[in-house]
Amino acid sequence: MKTMMMGPPLLCVLVLSGIGVQGSSVCPSPCSCQKGQVDCSQRSLTTSSLPPRFPSNTTHLRLHDNLLTSLPNGILDSLPFLRSVSLHGNPWACDCGVLYLRAWLLRQPHGDHGPLNGDGLGHASLVATAGHLPVNCSFPPDLRGRLVVYLTEEEVLDTCHYWYCDLAMASQVCLCVFVLLQAALLVAVVVFLRRFERLSREARRTADESLTGGEGCLGSEREPLKDSRF
Repeated sequence: MKTMMMGPPLLCVLVLSGIGVQGSSVCPSPCSCQKGQVDCSQRSLTTSSLPPRFPSNTTHLRLHDNLLTSLPNGILDSLPFLRSVSLHGNPWACDCGVLYLRAWLLRQPHGDHGPLNGDGLGHASLVATAGHLPVNCSFPPDLRGRLVVYLTEEEVLDTCHYWYCDLAMASQVCLCVFVLLQAALLVAVVVFLRRFERLSREARRTADESLTGGEGCLGSEREPLKDSRF
């Protein structure tokens, strides 16, 4: 039998693949993990401090009672064995950032009713049958207490619209201030150049007058000298 030799490139690929497989099963800090159950509850986690990934064999994920306002896009899509997620007890902000969470909830099967269609009809027990406690909005005030899964696209997009309008308004104000500052600077430069030009003309005229007066004085001094010679 011939011994199969692996070159350095192939060996590196295998090593990196092994690291990736091992890394996918590592329990993220500060969570605790046991047999597919990942408990990240009551850790005061925020959206920015939430682990970027979870073990690929996760079946039950507990994220309740934290400080989450939104979920990063795609964070739950790489968990093929996920069966339940607890998301209650978080101050969810129902603005543009809630679009991923809402879409993910709508894709989940809920008992015998099938996936949610977003109309909120005939699914009174959908959250309970899926193993989730209600995921309610905390912000903005007009949506406080609403179930995220029942939000319409129009309601969410309205918050996005206002947010972009505020950003556009702030950008326009900054642009106007910048233009005004540039105009004031241009006016100041023009005034300075005109004043400098006027001062230069006056200095030149004064210098010419001084030279003309000096030549006249020299001429008047030479005439008496000529008369004294005769």
